[in-house]
Amino acid sequence: MHDEDMLIGSLMEETWLTLEQIAAACAVEPGWLLCHIEEGLFPHAESVAGVWRFSGAALKRARRMRQLERDFDAVPELAALMADLQEELDTLRARLHRTEREI
Repeated sequence: MHDEDMLIGSLMEETWLTLEQIAAACAVEPGWLLCHIEEGLFPHAESVAGVWRFSGAALKRARRMRQLERDFDAVPELAALMADLQEELDTLRARLHRTEREI
């Protein structure tokens, strides 16, 4: 896990971000994010009274997806699949570390 990921996880667990904040943090236009939301690629996003809000997990996912799309010219669906796999790996690694501490 990268230091930036740990910082994001620590600071963002209870914080909600706006569409504009997520877009700025990922250096993308808000339209990029809206397009991905409409395609169902952001399960962590929710609309409250017509305003999109995102968790820290959504920020991490957006950054991963943007990096995959940019670095590997991946289509959004492939970037989302890879982000899903990376999230699953993060979960499994965290579970493994907890288990190791209990032993």
